[in-house]
Amino acid sequence: MKRLLTLLLASALMFCACGRSAEIPQTTRPENTAANASAGTGENTAPNDNADESDAPRILVAYFAMAENSEVDAVSSASVLMDNGEAKGMSQYVAECIAEMTGGDLFSIRTETKYPGSYNPLADYAKREQDNDERPVLTAHIDSLDDYDVIFVGYPIWWYTLPMALFSFFDEYDFTGKTIIPFDTHFGSGRGGTPDVIAELEPGAAVEKNSFAVNQTKAADCWQDVADWLGELGY
Repeated sequence: MKRLLTLLLASALMFCACGRSAEIPQTTRPENTAANASAGTGENTAPNDNADESDAPRILVAYFAMAENSEVDAVSSASVLMDNGEAKGMSQYVAECIAEMTGGDLFSIRTETKYPGSYNPLADYAKREQDNDERPVLTAHIDSLDDYDVIFVGYPIWWYTLPMALFSFFDEYDFTGKTIIPFDTHFGSGRGGTPDVIAELEPGAAVEKNSFAVNQTKAADCWQDVADWLGELGY
């Protein structure tokens, strides 16, 4: 029995997709900040007209959130939090924080696949995708990658690595000459070596090794941590 419990716990930690708390966490996002990009549309937003275009890098914040690619309503799914009364995926929330602080545009990575909303079915589905090296079909596409110099890319950690939707994303685009800055949400595994995986997938890009990782149980309170991290990167 002790061995069985140990194996079950190890399996839960390996799949770091989402927390399973019945209570959806509330964010502590400052209310006096205004987003300058619309999230969750699956389309590029217009560049920030108020930005100083002289030397400032043009920034895109792309993210994959299971809650936006689920077969169930986001409020009922795992890996969500409440932001001013709106249910959002953890990766979406962090992406919006980054976009607000950098003036970047948001892009939601969407798939034809509708993922299970509860923990165990999602873990099983994600493992099959990974074992079969599947590439989910993307339904949203960046209009013009040439419009951007820096690409923040966010995702949950699934089975110690990128969700397979991110492999589809990096298959579709050549980021040669761009700077890629990863960020992730996890449930105990940290970065999972994903910056190195991205560097292998995009050898022509400069991939920032100082990526941002936040435990999903603390994602609702990550605003200051995101600000500190961006400050370290010079944004």
